[in-house]
Amino acid sequence: MTPTAASSYWRGRGWYSTPVSKRLRAGSPKEVCYNRVVPRLTRLLFRIYWQIEKILVPGLRSSQYAYHEKLRQCVGRDRDWLDLGCGHQVFPDWMREQERETLSNSRRVFGIDRDLDSVRRHDGIQEKVLGDLEQLPFCDAAFHLVTANMVVEHVERPSKVLSEIERVLKPGGTFLFHTPNYHNYKVFLGSLLPAGVKKRLIRLLEQREEHDVFPTCYRLNTPSAIRRETGVKGLRLKDLRLVNTSAIAMLGPFAIIELVLIRLLNLRPLAGYRSNIIALIEKAP
Repeated sequence: MTPTAASSYWRGRGWYSTPVSKRLRAGSPKEVCYNRVVPRLTRLLFRIYWQIEKILVPGLRSSQYAYHEKLRQCVGRDRDWLDLGCGHQVFPDWMREQERETLSNSRRVFGIDRDLDSVRRHDGIQEKVLGDLEQLPFCDAAFHLVTANMVVEHVERPSKVLSEIERVLKPGGTFLFHTPNYHNYKVFLGSLLPAGVKKRLIRLLEQREEHDVFPTCYRLNTPSAIRRETGVKGLRLKDLRLVNTSAIAMLGPFAIIELVLIRLLNLRPLAGYRSNIIALIEKAP
């Protein structure tokens, strides 16, 4: 059944940041410093970090790679795929090759987001709509696969969203999502910070502007919550993995401490406190 889109509009949310250099006056000392000194220093600190990471946590990588590997198993040239909260890309900038490969291996790919600018900028997914995740503008049983990459943490009413996902999935279809684990110390501590402090920290550590930081609900961000919510009629939890990801403080003095903690979380007894969740939910045939 071919999905059909409704004209549903949300207020823009601007998932991705405007480069700092665009806000600086051309030729100013700050602009020169940003364009010359900061990139060189950043590259140096990254090289140092990667060497430390290889020593302290061999094999550590971004959880985006684990999500990509699971997604590759779900897509197919005979399958239709819907990406929730698609923004302007499926994967981060440094995974453009993986994004092109994954998209090319699906028959049809649709994206839905509430930000018009992001939807327009998405050059990977051609069929995109604006819409509400609680009222998906698609026909029943339209997709073989539904995905959400770092989106579920912003969902306020997961039961509503899961009901909609169940509705648009074909019998036997799957819902794959990647999201932070609320039991992880970084995620938990971050949730306790005042909004202003959190925005400034994210700007420093992730180079995201304050207006690109959005409220998080963490209603579907623990294994127990996922198991409970997937009790929605017709859905079952097929697979759930807890994985670590690269350190957040890559460029700061806390990188070594964070890497030591990540190494501890690789121990089986502490697996429940790893930073990210990759879950696969299946609709009954």
